[in-house]
Amino acid sequence: MSSIYILWDDSHIWGLLIQRALKAWNIDYQLVRGHQIAQGLLSSKPPKALIVPGGWAKGKAGRLGGPGILAVQRYVSEGGNYLGFCGGAGLGLSGAGGLCLTCWERKGFENRLHHFLSGHIHLNLNQDHPLVPDSLGKEALVPVWWPGQFSPQGKSPTTALGRYGEPGPDFWVADLCVGSLPEGTLSDWENLYGISLMPKFLQDRPAVVSGEFGKGRFILSYPHLETPASPQANTWLSHILDQMQNEPHTKRPPVPAWELADTPVLWNDPALTAVRKSMETIIATGQGHFLLFWRNPWLLGWRRGIPGAALNSLYALLCEVTSLEPNDEALQMWSSCKDDFLRDMEIFKKGVTGYLLAERFAMTMRSLEPDTVFPKGLQEQRNALFGPPPGAGGMYAKLLSTLEEIVWVIHKD
Repeated sequence: MSSIYILWDDSHIWGLLIQRALKAWNIDYQLVRGHQIAQGLLSSKPPKALIVPGGWAKGKAGRLGGPGILAVQRYVSEGGNYLGFCGGAGLGLSGAGGLCLTCWERKGFENRLHHFLSGHIHLNLNQDHPLVPDSLGKEALVPVWWPGQFSPQGKSPTTALGRYGEPGPDFWVADLCVGSLPEGTLSDWENLYGISLMPKFLQDRPAVVSGEFGKGRFILSYPHLETPASPQANTWLSHILDQMQNEPHTKRPPVPAWELADTPVLWNDPALTAVRKSMETIIATGQGHFLLFWRNPWLLGWRRGIPGAALNSLYALLCEVTSLEPNDEALQMWSSCKDDFLRDMEIFKKGVTGYLLAERFAMTMRSLEPDTVFPKGLQEQRNALFGPPPGAGGMYAKLLSTLEEIVWVIHKD
């Protein structure tokens, strides 16, 4: 078998996270595309494991298509390993467009607040399972970034490796850091307003699961174990990688912190430099009007409703592209699409700046003249630029697709 494969399609910033982890640990990997899998890559050159990062599960399924989905199923059933994070975990489940590696399904959200959860949370671990390292003990503090939930079905041999416990100190619900509130605040709010922000509905629900599919194995994790500088999550990921590769335990350091703004520039192209500065200007505009903020050096935070995740992914991919040494194919590709990309970026910058300022205006006027700015108008602006959630659309999708293609072109060598 050859290297670990990372499914690159629709992975956005989450593909960069797992790539950084493997690179930091000197683990051989290759970025692959859905169309390559559909054309037989997993059977002609089977990897030790297929890793599917976060992102939109439906988008990944679309890139694989029917032949690609069958190819992944065949690969796992013949002895392969599948590791999916968040969107990649959702892709492994049953349901429309899923890989059906287990009969478990994705649980719907009765309350939309239940999806807007992020930060570290304690997991109660299944210490008897070989995929759980002994060094973690009974509990681990791991990060979740807006996770879905599992819906157990039937008597599937799917096993929970970790179950949700109490939130950690940096846990957020939407744009509110609940860990920063004075003691008793949440109880007071619940008594006054009848709304509970604590994720009690998660208590003891499965967060990381595993099982067998034919001769192979799947591991589905809503927590992002590849998150930079998250020691216990990184320890668990390292252990899983050793298990999937049938290698002895290797003690590895945590994945290094990711100082996104300080990413070094190796591809010193003036046009790319200008585009990167344009993104930094957009983010600075959002920060200056209380719509965006940096939660940590690689992750933006945003006021509820602002498309901060999309801006984060676009900026991260720009930083990644400029940090790489371009090969001839990448130089040729950039030369052929540069003019269109720069034109689209200029339109995007003006559009997003106007949209962010309109959101700020709406914040101000909402308490004074509630009907001054119509929510529908803001939504139409947002959808024209970014597409309707949860997928990527509009001008954003065009820019993102070009950057993802350039990264893949450089890495496929």
